[in-house]
Amino acid sequence: MNRKLPLLQIAPTKRHLITSEGAPFFWLGDTAWELFHRLNKQEVVRYLDDRASKGYTIIQAVILAELEGLTVPNALGDLPLLELDPTRPNEPYFAFVDFVLEEAAQRGIYIGLLPTWGDKYNKAWGVGPEIFTPDNAFQYGKFLGERYKEVPNIVWVMGGDRLPADEEDYRVVCRMSEGIRAGGALHLMTMHPKGGHISSLIYGKEEWLQIDMFQSLHMKGCKEYRYVRKARRSIPPRPIIDGEPGYENIPNFLNKWQKHRLNDFDVRRAAYWSMLSGAAGHTYGCNEIWQMHAAGREPQHRADRSWAAAMQLPGAAQMGYMKSFFERLPWQRLLPDQTFLGGFNWPTGGYRVAMVDEKRLFAIVYTPEGKPIDAKLGTLKAQKIKAYWFDPATGTYLKAGESLPPKKHRFRPNLSGSASPDRVLLLMEEDFASQCGF
Repeated sequence: MNRKLPLLQIAPTKRHLITSEGAPFFWLGDTAWELFHRLNKQEVVRYLDDRASKGYTIIQAVILAELEGLTVPNALGDLPLLELDPTRPNEPYFAFVDFVLEEAAQRGIYIGLLPTWGDKYNKAWGVGPEIFTPDNAFQYGKFLGERYKEVPNIVWVMGGDRLPADEEDYRVVCRMSEGIRAGGALHLMTMHPKGGHISSLIYGKEEWLQIDMFQSLHMKGCKEYRYVRKARRSIPPRPIIDGEPGYENIPNFLNKWQKHRLNDFDVRRAAYWSMLSGAAGHTYGCNEIWQMHAAGREPQHRADRSWAAAMQLPGAAQMGYMKSFFERLPWQRLLPDQTFLGGFNWPTGGYRVAMVDEKRLFAIVYTPEGKPIDAKLGTLKAQKIKAYWFDPATGTYLKAGESLPPKKHRFRPNLSGSASPDRVLLLMEEDFASQCGF
């Protein structure tokens, strides 16, 4: 039975996404870059079932994959192009892409579809080879646009972990996006830049860039809020997504020894730092899943388990808890507001971030290391306030106060016996809290 999902659109706020039916859309993504290249049909179904059960709404995957995607066939034995020619797509390979798109749609999932990884036009690192020119990039893009113009569950993701090294590289990306449009595709577009960069600072003058995307770095405490705040200053305003954060179970890139791996706390902190600075959603990543690691494959970045085992790492489910937390609320009304916080707030690993409802009926604060929160409750439009602690590691709530007066109040999370150091403080006007089911 076919399930046709609505196209995604930019919300009137210019900071969020909605469906063409007007429903809010929370971007909860996963970086499954090698999905088309390394999984067979049965494995694709297993992976999508798992991600759907955890609440993921979009999977980011690459047609011309990074890990020898042009010269090593996919799991069904097919290469994507004939004789490395972007104007000669290989039909059996793209039939498999069709299959993945359809299976995703059946589970209510969109695909963040990368036409190519960046080494195919700017090798920089990796294996390449470089095969794109501005002319054949347009032709390849037009092929994709014509083929998928009637497939609604797509967001096009250009770039592929690269910055343009020269004018030709810049034109390759732009011409490919123009080709997709010329083929008739109306889906939203974004661009996945190299780590530490923001797409609007590279392609911000291009009309095709509709969603702003950044890639934070694969290290502990990357202070993702800095990227969101910087992106929010770009004109015109766009929804903002961290399209590649630090991956769960990847060695910490902070130093050359890479002794410690990122864990579920690290990925939670990155996510909440982004969300409570004004992002339109968040993409999770896992070291073994992006590469679809399995026995017999060369591990990238010291992958130490199979992709199938890595699906059950705790951070993956915790991203679903985050999505459920926000979706209980009209979260699109939230505005970044650090003035809601009193006291010192040093920009260390325990830096607290806050957002306040534009109607002043609720506020959310994240404290990564359990430090107390001095909340200026008098800025809310309320006579009595209800407060909850949300544990982002377990998805559970604990009352933090009822019928609180609208004045400055210090909240201290009780972390005794808890394995997680971080908490989210939710503050609501009492009638509003009841409307939201609290």
